[in-house]
Amino acid sequence: MGPRNNTRISEFFLLGFSEEPELQPLIFGLFLTMYLITVFGNLFIILAFILDSHLRTPMYFFLSVLSFVDICFTSTSIPKMLVNIQTQSKVITYAGCITQTYFLLLFAGLDDFLLTVMAYDRFVAICHPLRYTVIMNPRLCGLLVVVSGVISALHSLLQSLMVAQLSFCTHMEIPHFLCELNQVVRLACSDTFLNDMVIYFAAVLLAGCPLAGIVYSYSKIVSSIRAISSAKGKSKAFSTCASHLSVVSLFYCTILGVYLSSAATHNSHSSTTASVMYTVVTPMLNPFIYSLRNKDIKRALKRFI
Repeated sequence: MGPRNNTRISEFFLLGFSEEPELQPLIFGLFLTMYLITVFGNLFIILAFILDSHLRTPMYFFLSVLSFVDICFTSTSIPKMLVNIQTQSKVITYAGCITQTYFLLLFAGLDDFLLTVMAYDRFVAICHPLRYTVIMNPRLCGLLVVVSGVISALHSLLQSLMVAQLSFCTHMEIPHFLCELNQVVRLACSDTFLNDMVIYFAAVLLAGCPLAGIVYSYSKIVSSIRAISSAKGKSKAFSTCASHLSVVSLFYCTILGVYLSSAATHNSHSSTTASVMYTVVTPMLNPFIYSLRNKDIKRALKRFI
């Protein structure tokens, strides 16, 4: 067996985007602005669901949970990066890095599963409208969220424990602004074959299966919409899915497209850019996508104003 990790490894160094001092205020201001927009935008969705009785439906329940997860997802990495820029420090403790990896995987997995659950919700609403309230009852909605959370928590716990078993030598610099799983594993000086296999297997299983569920749901939705005779009915049915489909496309394009391709080429700059897309940009855009295309959300906004 290879050497195990020990207490001599106490910290990592997050190199971030650039080491040039003149760019640090610009990076700090840009990411602080995006973080605040993300938090307040998603917080509005949550408050709208809580305060507006017209939004007490399964669709908006899942949307409010997604907004909460997006706030947590962004908060696992951006505040630490902002603190490092402000204090001119690149240090993150070993325990802090493992903890950050755990929560990044947890909330990324939850995002993935919630998008799948929301696709199922739209499938039931369009393909079985008369049975919608019976099928999508509060108990099932709560159960779907809990199961998604448990699976994501178990996966992130497994990955984090496996990283904790690795042995790290002298090269502690992570060419990133967060402790991303692949980047941390690459720093290990012990055998990482098992870690790599688990990472790839989990990526195929936990990203492929939800994606297959989304594709299946929308294939049934498209078939049902095509069967509607009136153009107005088709437009109304499609409009209920447009926002969710936009978020799904944005999420999977950033994760599966940009990130996986950059990981395959081992280009740290591309990987960092991809991480910004799915940890900051996507959670920031989600509230706008749902708000701009949703009359109920707009109506709730007018009530608040």
